[in-house]
Amino acid sequence: MDDTIKKINEVIDKLRPFLINDGGNIEFVKYEDNIVYIKMMGACSNCYMLDVTLKDGIEEAIKEEVPEVIGVINMN
Repeated sequence: MDDTIKKINEVIDKLRPFLINDGGNIEFVKYEDNIVYIKMMGACSNCYMLDVTLKDGIEEAIKEEVPEVIGVINMN
């Protein structure tokens, strides 16, 4: 499980600069039952594109690199 969390954080670290560029950020909260829990921060926390960013961007990127992940949930 530690390797999985490490891989998840590596993907998040690759995505973070794009979110920061738009005035937001992302924080890893936990990994449980093949679900990644994150917290979107800054401009990303209440952006009208949040659902698209979460599902089509963040979730797809993580699932591509870490196939055992079945979903990503924002804890905001």
